[in-house]
Amino acid sequence: MFGNLGFPELLIIMVVILLLFGAKRIPEIAGSMGKGIKEFRKNINDATREVTSETRAPGEPESQSRLTAAELEQRRAVDEAERPAPKRLL
Repeated sequence: MFGNLGFPELLIIMVVILLLFGAKRIPEIAGSMGKGIKEFRKNINDATREVTSETRAPGEPESQSRLTAAELEQRRAVDEAERPAPKRLL
């Protein structure tokens, strides 16, 4: 879409922006855009951290890597042994 955007085109765009907003407003606009991008990245990282922490087992530390199939089976067996029998409704 913007593959053929060269230096002359960028220069024209910068001049138009300078004329529209003025020299004093451009640093303010750039600063607010920078703060917005920083906040967006922070929220994305927080959401990613939250999702990955929910997929881990409650006692599993964050630095622990993936478990082998045997370790998973062992954990499931321990979890099932500790789980009480379900109650019957009838």
